[in-house]
Amino acid sequence: MEKLQESQKGVQVRNKIIFLLSIIGIIAGLVSAYIYGIQKKPQPPVFNPAPNPYSKGIYANGIIESYQKSGENINIYPEVPGTVTQILVTEGETVHNGKPLLTVDDSVQRATVEQLKSQAEAALALLEELKAQPRKENLEVAEAQVEYASASLKSAQDQLDKQRKSYELNPKSVSKNDLDNAENAVKVAKANFEVVRKQYDLIRAGAWIYDIRNQEKQYNALSKAFTSANALLAKYTLRAPADGIILSIKAAVGSYISSQGAYGTYTEGYNPVVVLGSSQTYIAVRCYIDEILIHRLPPASQMKAQMFIRGTNINIPLEYVRVQPYVSPKIELSNQRTERVDVRVLPVIFRFKKPKNIDIYPGQLVDVYIEEK
Repeated sequence: MEKLQESQKGVQVRNKIIFLLSIIGIIAGLVSAYIYGIQKKPQPPVFNPAPNPYSKGIYANGIIESYQKSGENINIYPEVPGTVTQILVTEGETVHNGKPLLTVDDSVQRATVEQLKSQAEAALALLEELKAQPRKENLEVAEAQVEYASASLKSAQDQLDKQRKSYELNPKSVSKNDLDNAENAVKVAKANFEVVRKQYDLIRAGAWIYDIRNQEKQYNALSKAFTSANALLAKYTLRAPADGIILSIKAAVGSYISSQGAYGTYTEGYNPVVVLGSSQTYIAVRCYIDEILIHRLPPASQMKAQMFIRGTNINIPLEYVRVQPYVSPKIELSNQRTERVDVRVLPVIFRFKKPKNIDIYPGQLVDVYIEEK
């Protein structure tokens, strides 16, 4: 009986605990619902969006770039690959046409140029040697050989004449063998004299014209090879193709560059080694008009636009320059080719004078409104 009463008391205590926990859960749910039901005040915008200054205006994204009569910024790529050894300019520096910007390791090409130069000089020396023939010393030796051969022939002829006279007076005074030997000696002396005389004529005539022509062609070929190699050597120094301002240098000393540019650490793609901008008083704005809004653009003579600098309340009137008459795919600044829809835009270029109290840089994004026709 006592055990049954204790069991009933335990059940009652457990039921009270469950009921109390249920009440607490309901209260917590109501409080949570109240807290999450409170509407939060929206945060104020970081900057006010650009207002449309026209009653009917076309909005377009714009990007600042240096003002060029045609094209965009000047992207400079090397014509030869290699490791950067020196960077001779700094970003923001004003440079003139032909100014050296950076150098690439040219040790191998420089050695090739020196080798071809030496070969061309050796070919020229040999050509001059051929043209300078006959050499005085060689001609004197040939003359001496002719005189010696002539003297030998005369001596042999005199010896033969003596033996013949002796033979005619007394056939027994000279043997037939000695007489034959004397006659053979004269023939040998005559042949030797003819060889020496012709050798003298050959030396006196100088180099063969065909040898000279062949050597001239070899010299010309080596000279052109040297000129070509030297011109290639000059390309190991990257120079400014025009006057302007260095906007960006994507390479560092020790990095490898090629005709594709320099590999970007952050973009993981190839970028121009140097970007050169114009140093004129004007700055250009390239606007991209969506293709569905192109028909709303006014004629060029009536084109009016204003640019708004993001993060400020500054607006600058723009001067129309030109339309790039080619509708191209929209630029993806993320560099990720993930667009599912082919969005195309028409580039329209405006310009404005560089303000003195505002810092504006190429590559900066701006908001542009164009008045509708």
